[in-house]
Parts: sequence; structure tokens; C-alpha cells
Amino acid sequence: MEELKKLEQVQRTLEFMESRGIATSSDRDSNRFLTNLIALLIQPCGELGLEKKCSLVSELMPKISAAFLEEASLWLSREGTKEVEDKHNGCCRNFVDNPLQLDCDNKEDPGLLQTNFEDMALVGLDAMQRANSTLEDFCRSYFMFHGMDVNRPQSLFKYLPVLSFTESFIYQLDSLNEKMLHLPTSGITVSERGSKTQEGNTKFTDAFKSNPFVQLEGLLECRDLLTERIREEFRCGEEYWALERKLCRALMSKEKISVEDVLRAIHLKSFDYRVLNLLLYQLRGEEVNNLHMEFLSVSEFLVEVSDDLFDYEDDVIENSFNVLRMFVRICGASKAPAMLAKYIAEAEQKYESLLKTLDPQLSLNYQKRCEEATKEGGKISGHRLGTWSIPPVIVDEELYRSNFPNSK
Repeated sequence: MEELKKLEQVQRTLEFMESRGIATSSDRDSNRFLTNLIALLIQPCGELGLEKKCSLVSELMPKISAAFLEEASLWLSREGTKEVEDKHNGCCRNFVDNPLQLDCDNKEDPGLLQTNFEDMALVGLDAMQRANSTLEDFCRSYFMFHGMDVNRPQSLFKYLPVLSFTESFIYQLDSLNEKMLHLPTSGITVSERGSKTQEGNTKFTDAFKSNPFVQLEGLLECRDLLTERIREEFRCGEEYWALERKLCRALMSKEKISVEDVLRAIHLKSFDYRVLNLLLYQLRGEEVNNLHMEFLSVSEFLVEVSDDLFDYEDDVIENSFNVLRMFVRICGASKAPAMLAKYIAEAEQKYESLLKTLDPQLSLNYQKRCEEATKEGGKISGHRLGTWSIPPVIVDEELYRSNFPNSK
């Protein structure tokens, strides 16, 4: 009965708005927003009269930007029930935000917002710990592109919960992808039938292959943070993991590998950095700077190649994706370094060209950050320092791995 009264009140307000030429006939959501606004303004609130309310709205509305509202949403959106009380007028309101109960307006696909793993945590401590170094690097390397000072705690902690959860979620999925990479591809063996562990593996891998980011997308969508570009980067993540499994299994089974797949994979690999960067634009209510995104994508490619060279031996042992491993299979041990050097030179040329288009101070700050990161990582090769050192190629990977019995 109470809900019916509310609907009647909304309809009466809408009819009144239409009679005064305020409603927009083509936009139902806008009309609903306006009816809620009018209902709020006419609701009694202490000693405030209608004229005073209108005066306050007129005076303060220019200061209430999309960025301000985004900050307000993040400030008020916390786990559990939070009570915000205005002691001046006695008005009190409860804000409830349960991250696992995604109560969005979009009910077209209710299954989309339901977790498939009711008995499992979405993010584990191990994933959070693994994500930590990436988050630190992201904040120190990317905040400057938003005019933010990473040394100011206010800048860091304001956006850290969303960024940290997102990156940890991705690392949780990455761990699952690693397990899938080392699972047998021939299906379930007789001894494994009925095994709870195997059933769990099948449950996770099936969900992973269908839409691994469904819960994360739902959470971001409920906070108006999900954009089509972020969705696209999630699709890039799925594609990268699929390519990683395909290429690494091809190496182990001595199947053919294409240059196109390898280059596509190395470009997709940094999708999580792009997700975090796009999220930061959304959190701050800013338009995406496409020039910065293009420059950073080239830098990400060079960083990934540098990391692969540094981790080459470990990646051989673990059978992980590594661009040098792939090139050795494609063109042989003698030609692989030259082939890789060619792509590095092309990327560095584009990097230098885009670097010149950046603000001079931003360009200088980013170059200093790259040098810091290279030294901190203990690397002797990497972009911005001008030297690349390709490690000795491992011709017989199986023989090399045999010296490490605990490898995967």
C-alpha cells in the first residue's frame, strides 16, 4: 500500500511538472530525477522555507560539479550501514552499501550480478599482496598524468580502495589463469572423477572462460564507474589470458606460433594498468586524455619487453608467456634477438616522438620515474636508459627445466 502511494505521488508530481512545461517528454530517467528533486525541496527541513531552499540551490549549484558528486558518492559508499547526521537541522539518513548485494536499477540480467562462488571470497590476501607492487608503480608512474602528487596522502587514499580492489581482483583471476595453464587439456581422468578439488577446478575454469570479470563489472557499474572503454580493456584481459594459454601450450607441444599472436599478447599484457588509469579518470570526473593514453601504451609495451628480458630464465622454468621465448620458437635461437631488437627500435622511435608532445615538465618527471623504476628493479636493460641487454637464448628448454625439478 505504501509503495502504491509513492507511485501516485510521483505521477501527480510528473503531471504538475508537465503542466508547467518542466518535464522532458523524451527522457523518463530525467523526469524521475526531477520528481525526486522537487519532492526533496518541498519536504520540511527544520526552519528552512521554500525561498531559502531555492536560494541555497541557486547559490551552491555552480559548485556541485560531476567531480564533486563523484567524490561524494565515494565518501558515502562504504561497507555496512553508515549514518550521516546533520546536527543543525536534525535531518538524519542511513546509507547502506553492501558490495555483494548489487542493487542496481538495471534489472535486465539479474544473473549478471550474482556471484557464482557463494562459498568463496572474491579476492584473497595473496592476490592483494601480489597486486601491491603494481599499485605502487601505478601511483608513482601514472598519478602525474592526472596532475596528482603521489606524496600527498589525500591524493593516494582517496582513490586507493577502488584501485586496490580492482587490481587485486585482476590478480585473483591471473592466479586462476596460471592454474588453468598447468591443468591437463585432455579432460578429467578416472582417478579425478568425484574429486572435490577437480569439481572446484571445473567450476572455476568454466566461469573463467565465460566471463571472468562479471562480478567486477557489476560492482563498478553500481558505482557509475564502468565505461565502455573499461569494458573493452576487460575484454583485452580475457584475450590476453587466452593467448597466454594458447601460446605456452603450443611451446610445450612444439606447435606452430604466429608473430601476430605474440605481438598481440605483449600489447594486451598491460591491460590492468589501462583499467586503473581509466578508472582514475572516472573517479576524478575527468575526460580521458587520449594523447596520454597513447603515449603510455607505447611505454607499457617497452616495459613489458624489458620485464620479459629480465625474467626470461624464470619464465622458461615456469612456462610463462615471454616474448623472447616466443621469438626463439618462431625464427630460431640465432635470429630471435635481432627480431626482438627490431620491434624494440620501432617502439622506441614512436615513444620518443610521443614524448615530445607531452608537457615538458610532465615529460621530465616521467623520464625520471622510469629511471628510478629501472634502478629499483635491479635491471641493466630497459627503456629510457638507452641500453638493452638480451640474455643468452635457451635453445633446449626441456633440458634447462630438468635442472629445476620443482618447476611447473
